[in-house]
Amino acid sequence: MRIAVIGAHGQLGRQVPAHVKLGREQLDLAKGDLRALDESQPEGIILTAAYTDVDGCETNQDFAFAVNAGGPRRIARWCQEHDAWLLYVSTNCVFDGEQAEPYDEDAPPRPISVYGASKLAGEEAVREELTRHFIVRSSWLFGPGGNNFVTKVLALAPSQPVMRGVDDEVSSPTYTPDLGPALVRLAQTGAYGTYHLTNQGACSRLEYMRAILAEAGLPNRIDAVQLAEFERPSRPPAQSALSNRRAAVLGIVLRPWRDALAEYIASLKVPA
Repeated sequence: MRIAVIGAHGQLGRQVPAHVKLGREQLDLAKGDLRALDESQPEGIILTAAYTDVDGCETNQDFAFAVNAGGPRRIARWCQEHDAWLLYVSTNCVFDGEQAEPYDEDAPPRPISVYGASKLAGEEAVREELTRHFIVRSSWLFGPGGNNFVTKVLALAPSQPVMRGVDDEVSSPTYTPDLGPALVRLAQTGAYGTYHLTNQGACSRLEYMRAILAEAGLPNRIDAVQLAEFERPSRPPAQSALSNRRAAVLGIVLRPWRDALAEYIASLKVPA
């Protein structure tokens, strides 16, 4: 099966094993030029590219929707015209965070940020344009080659012996070297639909920070703070852990997030 990944140079896209790797220079979601698909003629597409600056989306709404919704709609139309399937990577931010337990695939989306709304619009566009589609929501991505929460914490640690961690924002950290191949396995099942796919388990930002520092052998103290204490343009969902029910039925289950974190930090060779 000839698979193309769009967003091939991103943190997730580089972990997707695909025959055709398209970066922004080959296919820009904000533009309508799909010649790269015409030339490569994939049988299926995994779309990992997105405008993911959550705060930036609040002040660049038109661009956010152009990339995260308009782009996927054009890709879905191309797939419909060329008898190809599409896997669109979405986000936990399509939920409002008011639910106490992890969200399953049938939970009603209610985004509270422009980013979440634009990604939900992308989901809806794909569903409207194409029957042979997968929607895969994930959360809190980390992995090689990315500017992620893990690298940010490790970068700040040397200059901040006392750090602050949010204890009322909860989700599931997801390791891109685990998720990328899992997307291909899911696509190969042909079981179209909406899925949640994260590493197993959930934690608060505070717990996540403590795990990062512990795995790196760093002695920093972390004080607990509330999400409301941070002023920022966007508002993240407070509880957005995802229940990976449907993928598990197909035998696709990612390892616990703490095991994946340990592997990642070991690969970074962080000096203690």
